[in-house]
Amino acid sequence: MRVAYLDCATGISGDMLLGALIDVGWPEQRLREVIGKLKIGDVQLKVDRVSKRGITATQVNVLSSSHQPHRGLHDLTTIVLNADLPQSIQQRAIAALQLLAEAESHVHGVPVDRIHFHEVGAVDTIVDIVGALVGFSELQIEGVHSSALPWSRGTVKTEHGVLPVPPPAVALLLRDVPVVGVDIEGETVTPTGAVLARTITKQFGTMPAMTVERVGYGAGQRDWPDRPNVLRLTIGESAGTGLQVEQLSVLSCNIDDMNPQWYEPLMKELNEAGALDVWLTPVHMKKNRPGTMIDVLCQPANAEKLRALLLRHTSTLGVRETSVARYSLPRELQTVQTQYGPIRLKVATLPDGSHKASPEHDDCAARAAENGVTISEVWFAAVTSFTASR
Repeated sequence: MRVAYLDCATGISGDMLLGALIDVGWPEQRLREVIGKLKIGDVQLKVDRVSKRGITATQVNVLSSSHQPHRGLHDLTTIVLNADLPQSIQQRAIAALQLLAEAESHVHGVPVDRIHFHEVGAVDTIVDIVGALVGFSELQIEGVHSSALPWSRGTVKTEHGVLPVPPPAVALLLRDVPVVGVDIEGETVTPTGAVLARTITKQFGTMPAMTVERVGYGAGQRDWPDRPNVLRLTIGESAGTGLQVEQLSVLSCNIDDMNPQWYEPLMKELNEAGALDVWLTPVHMKKNRPGTMIDVLCQPANAEKLRALLLRHTSTLGVRETSVARYSLPRELQTVQTQYGPIRLKVATLPDGSHKASPEHDDCAARAAENGVTISEVWFAAVTSFTASR
């Protein structure tokens, strides 16, 4: 599988992504042809090689006249549908535009159908979104991965006045996306950059195992005082480990003053609320007190809810949160017949194509009780039956 990795250490914008695509070998002429297919009037493309703090990168500028009409979501959708583009590209581009319009609608309290992309901004937005989607498609990228996105600080001037960084629409678009605070004064993630990251990215987190083929850099418009403002795009062949990779969150807290009888209902509550796993670890804390560390593994989207449960149902005053990558074997549930009755097994596929099976404990316990035998006898019967069926 051909995969790509976006290293967004100093940010992402639509023009940075277009620059990175051209830098890794997507022909500049193809982007010009995409612009022509959109039929959005007099639009010029300026592509330059620039240096950003010692790193040579490709900088893209989409230039259009100030006489472009005001366009809303319906107008941009119509442009995409009327362009000579693959249907899959059209669908993804419209979904991205819808996502952007919904964020602006939520922030400004205006219905989606009344959101207008300003003259030049509408041209930039549609060229960036459609161009990036076509670029990844023509480079035959089957999966895009990305680092966590930078959450910078400061303020930015907009037509709505001076807003905090990230602007409210960008902050909303970054919901459920892994972010990391950076010591940069200024906007690092633009609305189009945030929408593209959400639209094209299969997985956020660490770089997947791959054999690197190409590395390119897309330059941002601003210069940061202590680091290059570039987006790095790495393309290669997936190493094919056969493992499923997920970016998950771990919530942790240390407790030394809680009734141990409260842990059982707490763990039940956390599991029912969507925790993937909950475990307790004995620790030695300050003042020589024995304590317990609670760890909760979860999807990032469930972290807020589970964090609230920890704060409510335990004596802790704070919860730590870390981001981790989980590598797991693909698995499926199968049922085998034994002399004691049917037993379900989790069957995992190893990277070399072989399999291993783990019988479900509840099934083993139930069949053991029904037949007056030990759980281990039922367990071995299930594994033997599975092995014989391969």
